[in-house]
Amino acid sequence: MKSWGESLGRGASAHFSRVGWLRRALLLLAAAACTAAALLYWRQQLDDRAHRPLHNLGIEPQWTWICRNERCERLPASESTILQSLPTCNMLCASTQLWPQPTGPVSLATAAVPVRADGISLKVTASPSREVTEHLNDAFALMRDDIKSLEKTADGKRRSDIGSPRDILVRVAVNGSADVRLRLDTDESYKLSIRPNGYTLVADITAHSFCGARHGFETLSQLIWLDPYASSLLALEAASVEDAPRFHYRGLLLDTARNYFPVPELLRTIDAMGACKLNTFHWHASDSQSFPLRLNSAPQLAQHGAYGPGAIYTPDDIRAIVRRARLRGIRVLIEIDAPAHVGRAWAWGPAAGLGHLAHCIEVEPWSAFCGEPPCGQLNPRNPHVYDLLERVYTEIIQLTGVDDIFHIGGDEVSERCWTQHFNDTDPMDLWLDFTNRAMLALNRANGGKLPELTLLWSSRLTRSPYLERLDRKHIGIQVWGASRWPESRAVLDAGFRSIISHVDAWYLDCGFGSWRDSSDGHCGPYRSWQQIYEHRPWTEEAPAAATGAEPWRVEGGAACQWTEQLAAGGLDARVWPRAAALAERLWADRAEGAAADVYLRLDTQRARLLARGVRPAPLWPRWCSHNPHACL
Repeated sequence: MKSWGESLGRGASAHFSRVGWLRRALLLLAAAACTAAALLYWRQQLDDRAHRPLHNLGIEPQWTWICRNERCERLPASESTILQSLPTCNMLCASTQLWPQPTGPVSLATAAVPVRADGISLKVTASPSREVTEHLNDAFALMRDDIKSLEKTADGKRRSDIGSPRDILVRVAVNGSADVRLRLDTDESYKLSIRPNGYTLVADITAHSFCGARHGFETLSQLIWLDPYASSLLALEAASVEDAPRFHYRGLLLDTARNYFPVPELLRTIDAMGACKLNTFHWHASDSQSFPLRLNSAPQLAQHGAYGPGAIYTPDDIRAIVRRARLRGIRVLIEIDAPAHVGRAWAWGPAAGLGHLAHCIEVEPWSAFCGEPPCGQLNPRNPHVYDLLERVYTEIIQLTGVDDIFHIGGDEVSERCWTQHFNDTDPMDLWLDFTNRAMLALNRANGGKLPELTLLWSSRLTRSPYLERLDRKHIGIQVWGASRWPESRAVLDAGFRSIISHVDAWYLDCGFGSWRDSSDGHCGPYRSWQQIYEHRPWTEEAPAAATGAEPWRVEGGAACQWTEQLAAGGLDARVWPRAAALAERLWADRAEGAAADVYLRLDTQRARLLARGVRPAPLWPRWCSHNPHACL
C-alpha cells in the first residue's frame, strides 16, 4: 500500500515532467515560427529586389539592347555606349508591340518621353449619354490603375538624366450609341492619336460606342511602359492607330460547376480578357456536379446543388462581376445547361409538390447514361420545369443586362434516360419539344420577345433531320465538335449563325489525361498557343454556287476552359497566354501564322499581364526573351 506522501511525490514528479515537456515543445514551436518568419522576410526581399531597378540596388546593369536590322540584340553593357533596357528597345524598334495587332493603319514614333501615372487625366469632349460619360470615367480609372501598378515597381527613384515627366491629357469623343452594354451590333472601332503639345502629350480617342473608346484606352495603355533602367514610365511621344475587330464575338468560356473559383479569380480573368480585347465571358455556371448560383428566383437550386456555403455566387457577386466586365467592354453570358448536365440541384421537386423535375439523377452505372458522373436530365413533360426556367432566365437577364443573346445549353442528352421514362415517344422528338418550350420560356422571360441570338451547343439535335426543324432566325449554334467532323461543317453549310469552339483547336482542358483512368482523355493532346493562333476554319468555306450550301455566318469564336482537373490557384497559367492568342486571331485574323513578330508581341503582352497580377505560363525560357531572334 502506497503512502499518501509517496503518491503525491510520484504524481508531482509526473506533473513537473509534463510541464518540462510542454516548455520544450513551446520553445520548439517558437523557434519554428521565427524561422518561418525569417524565410518569409527573406523571400519578400528577393521578390522586392527582383522588381526594383538595378541602379536602386547599387547594381550596374549587366546588359544593354540595341536595335539593329529591326531587331533588338543583347550586348554586355560594358561593350556599348548606349544603355537601353529590353522593354524600351522592344517598344522603339520595328515591331508595334500591340496586342492584338490593329487592323487599320498604324504609325508609331521611335522616340519616348517620361510620364507619370498621376499626370494622366481625362476629358470627355463628346458623349451621347450621361451613362456613357460615367462609364468612360470609371473605365479610365481602371486604365490608370493598371498603369500605376507598373509605376509602383519603379520604387519612386527616377534617373535624373531622362528629363521631367510629361503629363498626358486623354480626350475622348463618343459619337454613336448611348448604350454602354456590348450588343451584337455594337461598333467597337476606335481611332487613337498621340501628339506632343508643349510639355503635355495629348491623346485623342474617337469611337462610336463606349466599348470602342474603352478599347482605345487599352491600346493607349500598351504604349506606356516601365523602363527598369530609368526607373520611370515612358510613353511614345507620337502615335496614330485606326482599329476595329474582324469578329463581333470573341469569347472565353469558364466552367465553375466542376470546380468552384472565388470571385477574385473571375475578376482577374475578366481583367486579362479586357487587356486582350476579348469581349464575351461565357460563364458555364451549372452542370450535373454543382449549381453554385444562389438565385432569388429559385434558391432551392443552390441549396440542393452547391458544394457548400463557401462555393456559392450570390446576386451581389454576379453584379460585381458584370460591373467589372462592362467596364472592360465585356458581356457576361451565363449558361444554365439544360436539359442534360443537371444533377442534385433539381432533386427537390417531389418534396415541394412539383413532381419529378429531373430523372436519372446520379443513376448507376453512370457510363450508360452520361459522359461523366453524376448523371441527370430534366423532365421534359413536367410544366413546372419550364416555369422554373422562365424564372431563372428572367433573373439572369436582369442581373447581366444581356438580353440580345442568350445560351440555353442543349448538349449531350441521354436518349436512354428519357426512353426509360417515356417509352411512348422518340427521345429526339422529346428533345426538340423541350428546346421549343425552353425558347417559349425565354421569350416570356425577355419581355415577350426572343433574344436576337439564342445559342445551343452542337449535338445530335443540330444534325439532319432535326437541324432543319430548328428556328434558324433566332437560334445559333456553338460548334464544339472537331473541325473535320462532317456534322460541324453541316451546321455552317445550313446557314446557322455560329460560334466556333472546335475541340481540336480551342479546348484549353485537352492534353492533361483523363481523370477517370490512365488514358489520354477525351480530347487528346495539349493545344499550344501556336495551334490556337493558326486555326482559321472560316477560310475553308467552299463557294456556295459549287456546293449549294448557304453562306457561312460565323459570328466569332470562343476558347473553352472546362475544369474537371482545374481549380482555384491554377487558372491563370492554364488559360494565359493561350487565350491571348485566340484574342488576336478573332480581332485581327491576319493570314500569317505564329511568325517571329507574333512571338515578340505575345511575350510583351505576357509581361503586361504579369504586371497586372495575372500569372500566365511562359512562352519559352527567359533567355529567349532576352535573345528572341536566337530562339526563332
